[in-house]
Amino acid sequence: MPEKQKEIIDGIISKDDLRDVLASMGQLNVKNEELEAMIKEASGPINFTVFLTMFGEKLKGADPEDVIVSAFKVLDPEATGLIKKQFLEELLTTQCDRFSAEEMKNLWAAFPPDVAGNVDYKNICYVITHGEEKEE
Repeated sequence: MPEKQKEIIDGIISKDDLRDVLASMGQLNVKNEELEAMIKEASGPINFTVFLTMFGEKLKGADPEDVIVSAFKVLDPEATGLIKKQFLEELLTTQCDRFSAEEMKNLWAAFPPDVAGNVDYKNICYVITHGEEKEE
């Protein structure tokens, strides 16, 4: 059995596998030192579960809060800090990586709109970057 095929079958992500994954995401010139540092972050061999956990940790808070808030501000020309629930729901269910009805239900359960139908997007941004709601 060819060596490369053996690596794939054993379920362990090697430095070369990691390089391939990063290349598929557009990062083509990753240095060996960077790959080795990534491999060392794991407590042992990197299987798929460990890889997903590490990847998720890297993504959590990947963009600073102000960057995410700035993206929402494009939808808030009056700089109120609020966005209409109906408008946000329409965007999230019709554009790009569309939210399902269940995901929208979960979003509104976590971030209920006020009585006027407005959503505090700054609070959403805080939770995305910090993982918990602000203390009022």
